[in-house]
Amino acid sequence: MPLSKEERESFLAEPHIGALSVAWRPDRAPLNIPLWYQYAPGGELWIYTQPESVKGKAIRAAGRFSLMAQRVQPTVRYVSVEGPVTRIEPGNPELSREIAARYLPAERVAEYVEFERTQLGEMIAVHLRPEHWFSGDMG
Repeated sequence: MPLSKEERESFLAEPHIGALSVAWRPDRAPLNIPLWYQYAPGGELWIYTQPESVKGKAIRAAGRFSLMAQRVQPTVRYVSVEGPVTRIEPGNPELSREIAARYLPAERVAEYVEFERTQLGEMIAVHLRPEHWFSGDMG
């Protein structure tokens, strides 16, 4: 059964691991990668990636992507959203902290932000305006 607008936005705002899909090569199926994302009901969704990663390049070339979040307990529920990239901004320590705090225990956030700075290097935040939604709850 499809979720209401409020249910799907609330579900997407929970810290699920997202599955990002984006067209990347004409001779291949869409690239599909798990990742962290950030979303607040009524706003834009954003992801954080390295600008020269496969997904970073593919998103810039395609100008849009989709993201699906799901759970299996207490019922199977999913939300999928697709839309255009509205902006790409340079990463910064505040964005790094925000996304890390969504997924990690508080005591691990600073360690992750330092790992990102020293091991991953330059990052970008890619913003998507939700345009098309699919959702369901199988319970």
